[in-house]
Amino acid sequence: MEVQIMSRETIKPSSPTPEHLRTYKLGLFDQLASPIYVPITLFYSARDGNPGMNSDHLKKSLSKSLTQFYPLAGRIKDDHLTIDCNDDGATFIEAQVACDLSFVLEDPEIEVLQLLLPCNPLEHLPHQSQSITDQVILAAQVNYFACGGMAIGVCISHVIADTSAAAHFLKAWAAVAFGADNIEGVIYDCSSHFPPQDLSFYYRVMSLLEEYNNVESSEDEVVTKRLLFDGSKIADLRNEMGSDGLNLFRPTRVEAVTALIWEALITATAENDRTSQILEASIAVNMRKRMNPPLPEQCIGSICFVTNARSHNEKIENRSRLSRKIHESINEIDDEYIRKIYTSGECFNKFMEKSYEEYEKNPKIGVFYFTSWCRFPFYETDFGFGKPIWVVGGLRVNRIACFLDTSDGEGIEAWISLTKEEMAKLEQQPGILAYATF
Repeated sequence: MEVQIMSRETIKPSSPTPEHLRTYKLGLFDQLASPIYVPITLFYSARDGNPGMNSDHLKKSLSKSLTQFYPLAGRIKDDHLTIDCNDDGATFIEAQVACDLSFVLEDPEIEVLQLLLPCNPLEHLPHQSQSITDQVILAAQVNYFACGGMAIGVCISHVIADTSAAAHFLKAWAAVAFGADNIEGVIYDCSSHFPPQDLSFYYRVMSLLEEYNNVESSEDEVVTKRLLFDGSKIADLRNEMGSDGLNLFRPTRVEAVTALIWEALITATAENDRTSQILEASIAVNMRKRMNPPLPEQCIGSICFVTNARSHNEKIENRSRLSRKIHESINEIDDEYIRKIYTSGECFNKFMEKSYEEYEKNPKIGVFYFTSWCRFPFYETDFGFGKPIWVVGGLRVNRIACFLDTSDGEGIEAWISLTKEEMAKLEQQPGILAYATF
């Protein structure tokens, strides 16, 4: 698929950021966020003669939106603790795609989808030559297909935005484009709740996990595929997991699909000499709604972290048991837990030290990361030319899965990255064959 860049420019906020707001402090969860971009692509069908298709309309509405979400137009300082809200702006790219939208929709591949993004989602990583202080926090690429359809690819720095923040920014931008006079960007000082900490032990834990998991496989060795779970299949799966006598609860859609994939991964990675068997599921949790009082869902920042569910059995565990472990692990993250672990440097370091000791004792335990983008308002992102017909995210990083809603809100698309060898085994697991299609 040929994608030709037609223009590239910088969009600045329509009004300058006041001097007293020029410095935005980053909190602990911003520190812990992976140095990557959150990639989102929204696809729109062709609409004849709709003024929303005008690129000037999108640029002007983006400029107005940045006035409220002003940190997204700034730059991360080299101390990695603050953002200089200097109004340097966001990148806006227009591109022409020499094929119809159906080419992408009928056979989506991660390599093709990444051509529709304004930058490499892994561009913030330390091995990249460009300094983080020179990198934009927000970039957008509007792709025009030959059929008249369109795709808007957006990358937002994970240091300042998790999925919740990204989804609500896109919804606000679309509201301005649709004609809203006022939007409210929630700029919340998370550093007052979660002050920055010394991350020495955290980095030691991450180095240990990389060593044991061999996650830094080359791009040629890692493949990313989409598993589609139809809504009716998920309903059957949830009923099965909630009716075997082991659980007194019915797992959520995400818990059920996570448990099924984890069960399959335990088998798929059991006899691989190169990497460790996946016996731990690391699940991203949005902290906003788990605090008392809850933080606003639309506030910017990376206000999420992971909780871990572990299987101590190298043989296959019943997927219902796994779903319960996932459920209990997520439910452990409440207001008391968050404040105990993450608001004190001493407590956080003790927590990470304990994690380091556990992984040292069990070096054969592999970890797989799950992040769910379900129930965020991506499909409500209407710029004036209708709601998106498809939304996609996901990263080509080994041992990560990203869940998104299907367009009907009932099913789940799981974008999974594994080595070629492990992916081939995953595709043959009975649970996957019964409930999902690749």
